[in-house]
Amino acid sequence: MFVAWGLLLSAIGVEVAATAALPRTEGFRNPGWTALVVAGYALSIWVLTLVIREIPVSTTYAVWSGLGTAGIAIIGVALLGEQLDVLKASALLMIIGGVVVLNIQGAH
Repeated sequence: MFVAWGLLLSAIGVEVAATAALPRTEGFRNPGWTALVVAGYALSIWVLTLVIREIPVSTTYAVWSGLGTAGIAIIGVALLGEQLDVLKASALLMIIGGVVVLNIQGAH
C-alpha cells in the first residue's frame, strides 16, 4: 500500500511538472517542449493505472486532482510569476482539506 501511495505522489509530481511546462510549448509549436509535456502526461496516466490496482479509484482520483490542482497553483506562484491573493490561498486550503477528509473517510 505504501508503494501505491508513493507511486501516486510520483504520478502527481510528473503531471504537475508537465502542466508547468505547458507555457513553454508555445501553443504546441515548440516540438521539444511539446514532446516533454505529452510524455509527462502519458507517464503520469500510466502510473495512475498502476495505483488504482491498490487504492480505490475514487480515492486515487480525489487525491490526484486535489493535490495536482494545489501543486500547479503553488508552482504557478513560486515559479511562473502568478499572484497569490487571499481568495486563491483559501481555495488551495479548501482543496487540500478536502483531500485530507476524503482520505480519513476512506480509511474507515
